[in-house]
This record gives sequence, structure tokens and C-alpha cells, in this order.
Amino acid sequence: MRRTEALGAWIRPLNDSLRALVWGPGMLLLYLGTGVWLSIRCGFPQLKHFGRVLRETAGSLLRRRPRDEGKGLSPFQALSTALAGTVGTGNIAGVTGAIFLGGPGAVFWMWVAAFFGMCTKFAEIALAVRFRVTDEAGRPRGGPMYTIERGLGPKYRPLAAAFALLGGLASFGIGNLAQSSEITAAAQTLFGAPPPVTGLLLSALVAAVLLGGQRGVGRVTALLVPLMTGLYLLCALPILILHVAELPGLLHLIVRSAFGLRAAGGGAFGWTLRAALRQGFARGVFSNEAGLGSAPMAHAAASGTPGGQAVWGILEVLIDTFVVCTLTALVVLLSGIWRAPDAAAALPSPGAAASEAFRLLLPGSGRIIALCLLFFALSSIIGWGYYGEVCWGYLFRGRAAIVVFRLLFSLLCLAGALGSGTLMWELSDTLNGLMALPNLISLLLLSGTAAAICAEHFAAPEQKETPSA
Repeated sequence: MRRTEALGAWIRPLNDSLRALVWGPGMLLLYLGTGVWLSIRCGFPQLKHFGRVLRETAGSLLRRRPRDEGKGLSPFQALSTALAGTVGTGNIAGVTGAIFLGGPGAVFWMWVAAFFGMCTKFAEIALAVRFRVTDEAGRPRGGPMYTIERGLGPKYRPLAAAFALLGGLASFGIGNLAQSSEITAAAQTLFGAPPPVTGLLLSALVAAVLLGGQRGVGRVTALLVPLMTGLYLLCALPILILHVAELPGLLHLIVRSAFGLRAAGGGAFGWTLRAALRQGFARGVFSNEAGLGSAPMAHAAASGTPGGQAVWGILEVLIDTFVVCTLTALVVLLSGIWRAPDAAAALPSPGAAASEAFRLLLPGSGRIIALCLLFFALSSIIGWGYYGEVCWGYLFRGRAAIVVFRLLFSLLCLAGALGSGTLMWELSDTLNGLMALPNLISLLLLSGTAAAICAEHFAAPEQKETPSA
């Protein structure tokens, strides 16, 4: 434990300096500017074609579809793998941390980032499918590294390699260390399990899933994502129904606090605009991952056209931020726990603070939320394990490199279980920002191609059947 604390004391100052640069005003402007520019060029599909998007995605799941026998993922498995990476601890622990550090106004800026992020995710998925390749085993592979290399040309190969390297490193942070830390806290709450035991069991479980390959990841996430999301809704919705009269006041508080105005009913000024902006965008991106370039790696492995697969990205952001993150935010604000940051700081993690908020409003639900956190974090580790595999596979060709990554990634779960939860989240923030830079640059340079794919898709007759397993 002393060695872990000493390592944290050495890493934290260095990470704080880098994180301040990565998530400074320039980075926030790049994120928002990319989403705004893509929305304008594509004609705001998240608004103009919203009904069609829902029919082609959520609506298609209600219809009978022929079984996909290809070597890649089915569209639903791709959706589940992407949601496994997005609908995770960021939706509970991340949102809670954003409110504690940025105030209620952070929720508003999370919504703004998500609105434009819908088109960002549409574009990055469309481009990933357009420029994907087939590996030596006949499986489709894609992602920003292939988009950059094949879409922009060989001279941009260093930028592609930079994304793959940063994405591979980010898979250890956002996809492993932060998630393992939250699983450990949840396991302590639920079962009193010691961190080393949790870490060892988690490492073994993750290794078993990842060694099953692309299809194995798809099958596990297709099972976990509906289960964990449904369980979470069963806890959050009754609370909002019981407190429905307070919701208009909370929405008013969120909007006023977003601009640093005086909090409703309070005698002191609310959180600053800068804090709300930074936390809203940083945690929003951490949660829905629009612009990071992660989800395209899952969708590029699925069957379908570029536009037909890209519409699922809009649905992902809708589910992740406008549904799950908003439910978490409203529960935390209703509980009032965010007004006492010292009390929350005494809890093991932001996830534990969220569990406490649920427990205060719905006795008995705290343990269920801890279980949700465990499932959310587990699914994120599995999803990001696949993303990391694609990144390292691009850099180091050959099956041996993939097997080494899978084993190393699995073992790292033990380090996350033993590390500081706060430090894990801080490191993840930094790695996220670094990973996004090459992807956002390529999206701006290829915005014309993305707009053409969007126009082509929505000009064609609406797809009634989507092959799925």
C-alpha cells in the first residue's frame, strides 16, 4: 500500500500538469467546434432525421431479422460492445464526480456536448466503416487509425500510429484502471471482498472473455448491456416518479448554474462557468466517448453500410447521456449529497457517493446501485479490452502481439484494484484527451466525406431490415 501511495505522489503532479493542458480551453473548443462543424456539414441529422434514426436502430431490434453468419460482429453485438464501453462507470461515478467538482451546471454542458457529439459519433463510425480492412483471419477491422491511413493517405501514417498508440494506452486507463478501481469499491460494499481477491478474480474473468476473441466479446456484452441498463432503470425511475414535483426546480437549477448564476434558493453564488464547462465536457466525453474514436472500432467490425452502421452512434449517445447520465444527475441532485463535498470525499469513490445518493432516496437501492456499478465497470473493461486489441494489433501485426496484449490487459486489473480510485480517474482524463486529438483532426479533414455518406444514406429509401445475430 505504501508503494502504491508513493507512486501516486510521484505521478499525480506530472499528470495534473498534463491534464490541465489537455483539457484546457483549446481542447474544449476543439471538441465542441468539431461537433458543431460536422453537424452543419451533415445537416444536423440528429434533429432532421431523428425519427428515422430511431426506426433504423431501436425499431429494427423489434423486427425479425435473418441471422448474420459473417466473421465479424452483428450490428446488435457492435452496439452492445460500444455501449459496454460508453454506458459504464462514467454514467454513475463520472456524472457524480462532475457535479461535485463543477456543480449542477456541469450537467447542462454535458447535454450540449452530447447533442453535437451525436453527429461526431455518426461521422467517426461512418468513416471507420468506409475505410475498414479485413485481417488475415477474414475478420473486418477498422477505427480512426485505418481511417487516417486510408482516408488521408500514407503521409498521414504517423498520425494514425499516434492514435493507435494513445488508444492502446487509454485502454489501460479509461478501460481498465478506473473501472477496476470502481469494481473493487463495489465488491467491498456488496461482499466485503478484499481488493487483492477482487483484482485476481477480475483478471481471470477478463482473460477468459478476451481470449474468446471478437465474437466472444460481442456475445458477453450483448448479454451484460441490457441486463445492467434495465437494473439501473428499475432503481432510478421510481425515485424520479416519487419526486416528480421537484424536477422542474432541478432543471432550473441546472440551467442557471451552467452560466455561473446565483443558485435558486441559495445565498451564495453558484459554481463558476469554467468549472461547469470543464467538468461537463470532460465527464461527458468520458461517458459517451463521442470524438474519442473508440466506438468506431466496434462498429467497423459489424456488417452493414457506412451510413447504416453510423446511425447506431446517434442512438448510443442518446442512451448514454440523455437517458442514463441524466437519471444519475437528477438522483444525485435530489439527494442533496452534492452540497456536502467533505462528506462525499470521505466515501471510497464517486461511485460510492452515487450509491449513497440512491440509498438516501430509496432505502435498499444503494446495494443495487453498487451491483450496477460492478456490471457497468465489467462491461467497460471487456469493451475497452477489444478496443485496445485493435489499437495494438495495428501497431504490432501478428496474433502473438494480440495474445500478449490480452494477457497484459487482464493482469492490469489487479493494479487497478489496488490503486487509488481518484488517481485512476485523473489518469484516464489525461489519456482520453490525448487519444482524441488525432481522431478529431482526421474528422475535420474528412468532414466532406462524412457529409457525403450522411447525404447518401438519408437520400436512400429507409432500411427495413438490419441483419443481426
